[in-house]
Parts: sequence; structure tokens; C-alpha cells
Amino acid sequence: MSLRLPVVSLILCALFAGLAHAQPSPTPLHGPRAMIAAANPQAVEAGLAILRRGGNAIDAAVAVQATLGLVEPQSSGIGGGAFIVLYDPHTGKVTAYDGREFAPAGATKDLFLRPDGHPMSYAEAVLSGRSAGVPGAVAALYMAHKERGKLPWANLFTDSEKLAEEGFLVGPRMQGMVVSRAPQTKAPDVIAYFKGPDGLPVRAGERLKNPAYAATLRLIASQGPDAILKGRIASDIVGRLKQDPLPSTMTMADLAAYKPERSEGLCRPYRIWLVCVPDPPSGGLDTLEALGILEHTDIASRGPTDPQAWFELAQAERLSYADDLYYNADPAFVTVPVAGLLDRDYLADRARLIGDTAGPPPKPGHPAGAPSHGPDATREPGGTSSFVVVDRWGNVVAMTTTVESIFGDGRMVDGFFLNNQLTDFSFNPDNPDGTPAANAVAGRKKPRSSMSPTIILDRQGRFVAAIGSPGGLAIPAFVLKGIVGALDWKLSMQDAVALPNLVAIGNRFISEPEKFAPGVVDALAAKGITLEGGAGVEDSGLHGVIVRNGSLQGGADPRREGVALGCCE
Repeated sequence: MSLRLPVVSLILCALFAGLAHAQPSPTPLHGPRAMIAAANPQAVEAGLAILRRGGNAIDAAVAVQATLGLVEPQSSGIGGGAFIVLYDPHTGKVTAYDGREFAPAGATKDLFLRPDGHPMSYAEAVLSGRSAGVPGAVAALYMAHKERGKLPWANLFTDSEKLAEEGFLVGPRMQGMVVSRAPQTKAPDVIAYFKGPDGLPVRAGERLKNPAYAATLRLIASQGPDAILKGRIASDIVGRLKQDPLPSTMTMADLAAYKPERSEGLCRPYRIWLVCVPDPPSGGLDTLEALGILEHTDIASRGPTDPQAWFELAQAERLSYADDLYYNADPAFVTVPVAGLLDRDYLADRARLIGDTAGPPPKPGHPAGAPSHGPDATREPGGTSSFVVVDRWGNVVAMTTTVESIFGDGRMVDGFFLNNQLTDFSFNPDNPDGTPAANAVAGRKKPRSSMSPTIILDRQGRFVAAIGSPGGLAIPAFVLKGIVGALDWKLSMQDAVALPNLVAIGNRFISEPEKFAPGVVDALAAKGITLEGGAGVEDSGLHGVIVRNGSLQGGADPRREGVALGCCE
């Protein structure tokens, strides 16, 4: 496996050098040999059905996504994008697939500016035709399946089609989203789709059918991503986005031009493990930097009841977010100093800024290779889902998938919602001094993402754990907490994902104060960290699997409706 490390770090990471040519033997397991952790039980069951039929992890991931798009359309779907990381136990390699949406060729940096030059409100932007990017989730899954799948692509959608035709039972979370204050709940397509027989919004326990979605899945099963990137459905997408308010410039040519990207996982050592994430513009870079900072602290010798552990976690988040919001963007358009940000000496310098008390918001650092950018003004609410699949042969998929905000842009085409991913760009493309934001809008550019699906290996290249979460801008903080809890504090995966959330960005410390051990909140306040309620971010939805004592152990965030279930002993 290529670690893509700067020269100055090679000696420090020599213990991992053997991974490049290692042939790791799969870890012997007792109990379930396969497992899926995802945000909805019906999606988990669809994936397990594929595994029971002899499918592998990427086969099951296709079924999980197809079902999530039906039963959890507020979070992800075939009209959105995704990042996928896949572990091959025979080679020890982690491969990343980038299915992030890109802007139409006609998009310009003033996409979300009003005629007077001031940024639009978020509600105005999200409901506009301009907010949608070219969807990439299906294309990324198709590429991964073509390279690594076991069962025929056409056979992976049967259960999802049937569920759409016969209807599924609405859950409490969907009911809450339909009547929430999100601007999309006032969109005509959302109102029409979720209207029950009595004319009121659907309620938990009622059955919701979507025959149009079933028909779309049948086309995807037979045609792959061309079903939505070309032909009739593509024309429907373009036509819907051309409608007011604020029509999109998207064309059939934009859709047909979409190609997912494949790369080696971006991997770095953390203590005795190797942590792998997708490349920028994903949020995996933020996760790796925060871990690299924490490696220079004593957090591993502490635990979840220790205020100092949470102080160190919060400060590492602040430092890594300061860099991520400044430098991370689409590397095809701007220089992202990945090697510099993950250089061990640079991380040590950042760790020294943790201090004894929380001071003013930290400024971005100056890593090697850093370009000059202006501060980012991106808003990133979350309508996202994340899941993990481990199959009986030891293949692992961690996938984070999104339509960006709740029900995307609120526009439905052929049974699925379109995304509002372009609102992940900076609304303000320039600063008063004229310096550009790294994440400014441009044609065919991908917006920066916080999604961070993560796979963790041991020094022999064997699978240890996989984890991911929704949460918008908070995703790297959620994933970081889960990794520290499971690896450093040796908690079960379930206990790790259930730990209190703490999202520290700038001068804000958004958290769940009531969930901390006695004394932690007051001790953090004494160090300058005043925890505020979690209204400023989307809830986490951490899902993960870890190998612990020779068994697969799953975790599903109790803040959501997900489960972690095994099969195939």
C-alpha cells in the first residue's frame, strides 16, 4: 500500500513499510463472519440478504444504498453523491472511490450571490435549481462493483424494488423530518410525496409506496449509472432543475460527463494502527490531521470520564478544523497541501498549541506546500448517512453517502430527490481583500466535503475497524470521537459511538452536556470550554464494526434508528 508520505516521515513510519507487499492472512473469526451497520434496519436486511446469497461487501453496499434512498431519502439517495473506501484482505490494500457531485460547466463563482453582490440566504439557495450538482453515488458504486463485485449488478436491486412497490413502514425519524422547520418541507414535491390518505403528512407506522422509485431501480439494474446520467431520467433531471426559482445551468452534457474517481486510500499511521480515508475534497484529511495531533498527547492513557481527555480532543478538533476550512477543496482546482498537513513535525507543532486552557480560535497553520487562500464561508448542514459492510471473506466497505441537506433540494424526479450539494461551496467566493476562497464555486468543480468513511488496519495490514458518520461539518469530530473511544479507550464499538459528542470549531463547543460523566462539564468550563447544546449541528449517526477478541463487533449510533447485525456463520 502506498502511504504517500513526505520523505521526512518515512523513517518514522518504517514499521508500516512492509504493508506495500504484504499478503495478510484474514483474521480468524468466531461468531458471525459478516456484519452490516447502517442507519435503517430495512437497509441492513437488504444488505444481509445479498450476503446470504453469496454476495460480497460491495454487492451488499449497492443494496444498502438502494434501500436507504427509499426509506431514508432525507439523508441519501441515487440523486446524491458518496465517498467509498474498500479493503481487500488478500492484498491488504485500501481503495477509495470518489462519487462526489460536481457543478455544471456553466456554474460561476457568483452562483449564490444576489444581483447586489450579497450572498443569498441558505433557504433561498437550497430550494433553487442552482443548488444541485451532478449525482455520483450510483456511478461510484458501479465502478467499485465492476472492479470488486461478485454477484451480477442486475441482481442487487430486487429487494429494494419490491419494498418500493409494496411500501415500507415510515419510521419516527422520517416523520420528524417531514414536519421539521427545514425549508425543503415546504417544497411542492416534498409535500406531495409525503401526503397521506387523509391529506396530512405521513406518520410513523403508516405505509408509504414509491412505484416510480421501483421503476428507476429497474432501469439502474439493467443500465447502470447511464440510467440516470443519460436518457429519459437525465432529461427529467435537467428539466426539473431548469424550473424556477433560480434555474440551474445543468445540461445533458454535464450529466453524461460525470466520471467517478478511483485512488489508493489516503493512509497514515496512528500509534500501532494505519488509518485510511478518501482523498480531498473529503473530510478524511481533517480526521487524519486531528489523529496526528492527538498522537502527541496522552489521551490514550486517559478515558471518557477524564476532563483532560475531552479538552485534548476539543483542542485537536479546533486546530484541524482551522486548517481544513482554509485549505481543503477540490484538488483538481486548488493545491491542497496534504503532505504538509500530515507531516509529523507539523503535527507536533500544532499539538504544542493545545496548551492548558482554550484560548481564542486557532488560526490556520503554514504547512509545507501551502498556497494562499482566503477564509472559507461554507455552510454545511447535513443530510447524510454512513454504513459499514464486512463480508465472510474479510472484504470491508465503509461508505458515506449524501443528498447534502434534508431531502436535498426538495425536488423529486422519477421517485428520488435531487441533491443540493452545491451549497457546500463557499457562498462568498472572495474576501474584501480580494483573496479567493479555496472552496469557491467553479464549473465542473466538486465542493469540499466533511464526509470521512474510515478503515483501520493493524501493522500487518489486517482489518481492525471501520467507521463513519453523517453530520455535515461535524463529521470529522464524530468520527474522531469514535476512533479514540474504540482504539485508545478500548471501548466496545457500541459504547464508542454512543459517547457524548463534542464538536469544537473556532470559538464554539457544540455538545451534549447532559451525557458527560459528573464533573467533566465544570472542569472543561474552568479550562475555557463552555459546552453548548447540540442545536448547531446535525446529530451524529455513527456506524462501525471492529474486530475484538476474534469476533466482529458492531455499533449503531443510538441517536438514529440504525442497527448492526451479523450473519453467515
